[in-house]
Amino acid sequence: MTKPIIEVYARKDCTICDSPKGCVLCNDVKDTLGRVGAEIPFQFKEVDIDASDDLFRRFNQDIPTVFINGKKAFKFKVDETEFRKKLRKEIIKAKLLSLRNQKAAT
Repeated sequence: MTKPIIEVYARKDCTICDSPKGCVLCNDVKDTLGRVGAEIPFQFKEVDIDASDDLFRRFNQDIPTVFINGKKAFKFKVDETEFRKKLRKEIIKAKLLSLRNQKAAT
């Protein structure tokens, strides 16, 4: 089974929040992803928008932004119930595509 790819676009050194624990929004998103990931496996990738000028321009005002398999799914916060639904939908799509490819090969 191919696991969905979850990408979180954020800043490593976020200065939006003055919290010593880091950005509250980013931490909340990561906590939600962690809870769901304990039950539904997925690949996680954190993308530092400071790594390129283009990423910084595109996402500076919209962090954190979460993508599921390359599609923008959430901005600023993640609704856990909706995230689970979207994740399951991607898993089902991958399984259906795999079945279709198996049938085509026979």
